[in-house]
Amino acid sequence: MSLATPAAKIGLRLSLSRDDLLMRVGLVALVGVLLLIVGLPLWALLAKGFEDRDGNFIGLANYISYFSTPALFNSALNSFHVAAVCTAIVVPVAFLYAYALTRAVLPAKWLFQGISLIPIFAPSLLPGLALVYLFGNQGFFKGLIGGSIYGFDGIVIAQVFYCLPHATMILVTALATADARLYEAADVLGASKIRVFFTVTLPGAKYGLISAALVVFTLVITDFGIAKVIGGNFNVLATDVYKQVIGQQNFSMGAVVGMVLLAPAALAFLVDHLVQRKQVALLTARAVPLIPKPKFGRDLFFTLFCTVVAVGILAILGMAAWGSLIKYWPYNLSLTLANYEFANFDSNGWSSYWNSLKMALGAAVFGTVLMFVGAWLNEKTKGFGVVRSAIQLLAFLPMAVPGIVLGLGYIFFFNAPNNPLNFLYATMGILVINTVAHFYTVGHLTATTALKQIDPEFESVSASLKVPIWKTFGRVTVPICLPAILDIAIYLFVNAMTTVSSVIFLYAPDTKLASVAAVNIEETGATAAAAALCLVIVATSASVKALHLLADRYLLGRLQAWRRR
Repeated sequence: MSLATPAAKIGLRLSLSRDDLLMRVGLVALVGVLLLIVGLPLWALLAKGFEDRDGNFIGLANYISYFSTPALFNSALNSFHVAAVCTAIVVPVAFLYAYALTRAVLPAKWLFQGISLIPIFAPSLLPGLALVYLFGNQGFFKGLIGGSIYGFDGIVIAQVFYCLPHATMILVTALATADARLYEAADVLGASKIRVFFTVTLPGAKYGLISAALVVFTLVITDFGIAKVIGGNFNVLATDVYKQVIGQQNFSMGAVVGMVLLAPAALAFLVDHLVQRKQVALLTARAVPLIPKPKFGRDLFFTLFCTVVAVGILAILGMAAWGSLIKYWPYNLSLTLANYEFANFDSNGWSSYWNSLKMALGAAVFGTVLMFVGAWLNEKTKGFGVVRSAIQLLAFLPMAVPGIVLGLGYIFFFNAPNNPLNFLYATMGILVINTVAHFYTVGHLTATTALKQIDPEFESVSASLKVPIWKTFGRVTVPICLPAILDIAIYLFVNAMTTVSSVIFLYAPDTKLASVAAVNIEETGATAAAAALCLVIVATSASVKALHLLADRYLLGRLQAWRRR
């Protein structure tokens, strides 16, 4: 029972400073924005699943129809099958690759690390296009595989390429936080290398392994591009959503398939969240960093292993690059740049690429401001627990929502006739908003992590000197967090350039993006031109990332100089 009287509560409100009131107003505004770009579109998607084609409420009829239709239900089983197999392949390979990068002495380690990141810069359909050139009906090595590359086998191979860097980055982080004292103690006690691996190394990396497995499973089960290019007659949930909405104009059934697709992704996110809560710090203040020492046999094995994986990645990228330069595959293998004249294959020509640049820059600017300011408001506001909890929920929600599901929700919400924001539909603005919403969680977590590293003493001193909190934000917080802010911007830019699934339903003829244009060009049979457009995206994303690394190094030097003052 609260002892606070109404008068006391009024006094508490009056005791709030102007800065506190501004922060709380900002939080309420942030909740409104997150509801508009995440919460309400998903609610509209959920509601649509209970309506017929005419918008009449029919209860669970659509869900009953879905689960009683063998072809549709088999797509769900296919998705789970592919995701499970890919996870079983990717996680061990990524673990060995990450182990080589962190626990072995490799020649040109930076090169192996850079090659492993290449798939991140490409739209997901690129490995599918490369596999068509390698093992398709007219492929270079079509006789090397027993069956057709179109279907289960092709999806698995392409997904391994696409998901490997995501798992590798997680496992490199997990293996890098090792205490050398544990290994020294094991050596003193005479433990064998195998026993040390199973009693020290694996337990230390178990949370990273679980996270990597869940990330790979979610990426595979929600991906659209690879299944669209090389899936053939092997239907999965992501392509079913596309067929129901674009092919049959059955939005209600598309919403049902979207909700079915959302369930495993949300479950994987929940499991990962519960696992992360149980994780404890493995690297204490007294820990000794583990620095690998040269060992010929081990280093040779891992160098060969990393070389094989790197060659596989480069082979897929190289095949796509070569295919984009071939005049007429496989009958005329002379080289040409005609496939880069995109106007011959798509009415938008190069304008789709420039649209992608505009959208990526818009998402990077708008998203970075929203994510960093939002994380700052949520982290630095005192009290106001209910609103802050709501923000945390809405900020984490996009991580569990597949892009194609979020895009479908945007159709139902923003295209509703009675929605005053209807004017945004089919504009560049909605593409920017959708991209920011899709990738909001990672940017929010990055900003929150950076803000937690700032000593609260800065705000305390500023308050004691009567300095407005927004001045402290501009003069202290932003300069200190500039590397993290830049990380968020580059993350948004690269993902905006490569995303397909979240924007496939939202573009208009004059706002078509390069990744979507590549899908449309591939549908017409112009595989070389689609590969060419994907490679332009790869080159752009990789160049921006290279500039980011140079800027990061410069900012780190400036920050160290600022701290020494």
